Amino acid sequence: MSGDTPTRPVPIRIPQEVLTEVYSHARREFPAECCGWLVGPHGEERVDRARPCRNAHGDGGHPTAPSRTAETAYVIAGDDLLELCRTLDGPEPPRIIYHSHPNGRAYFSETDQAVATDPWGEGPMYPVQQLVVGLNHERIVEAKLFAWDKDAGAYVEVACFPGMTT
Repeated sequence: MSGDTPTRPVPIRIPQEVLTEVYSHARREFPAECCGWLVGPHGEERVDRARPCRNAHGDGGHPTAPSRTAETAYVIAGDDLLELCRTLDGPEPPRIIYHSHPNGRAYFSETDQAVATDPWGEGPMYPVQQLVVGLNHERIVEAKLFAWDKDAGAYVEVACFPGMTT
């Protein structure tokens, strides 16, 4: 057997109580997109808490989709983004960035891919996975977790979570 066998990224474990907190944040911000990150111990493949952020998209243009509104795009507010960067090398770094899609579908869009990838298109902008929550006016439909796949050169789905009524 060859050592060139592709390896699928391992999903970071999200406990139900943390997922419920993310779902509640998405519901509070509806119909706008919510955003934030999930924190976990350095070196472990799990998270323990959510760190909600402010969607600053309403303050100005989106870096890759300026014609969109806060209902179809998110920008992590400047102070929040600085904190994310400052804590990347800490004992409890950001492990997953999350945002919602108020259209009911949890997918990693072309815009999501562009924003999450470094400017050279060679890898992720931050060493995190990406969680997308799909919701509509009635309920959380689903959530999907995406991780960078070096072989694919893109984010790929690694986990799917059922929705819930919040």
